[in-house]
Amino acid sequence: MAVSPRELEATILMKAAARLQLIKDEWEETSFAEKDEALTYNRKLWTILVTSVTSPENPLPQPIKDNIATLGVFIFRHTMDILITPEADKLNTLISINRSIAEGLRAQPAAT
Repeated sequence: MAVSPRELEATILMKAAARLQLIKDEWEETSFAEKDEALTYNRKLWTILVTSVTSPENPLPQPIKDNIATLGVFIFRHTMDILITPEADKLNTLISINRSIAEGLRAQPAAT
């Protein structure tokens, strides 16, 4: 059975959230390189999502495209803040956003 693009996006967002949660849970034992790797994975994922959603070919309504783009910019800035001033609790925001978007993707039936 083929996986829908929405389900794939949700799965990848949950994977990124799980990686960030693990880093948060093991903050003191985790190296900077491991933290950077998890944050880089999340940033790359969001770069792909924002690029895909905001492309002219994407049929989503413009307000949704704008909201995802704004959220992406926030995520990029927040990620840089974590790298500049590392604090485990700052990961909560990224984890929550990823989980919320994933849940939304899974809850909404794909438009036909």
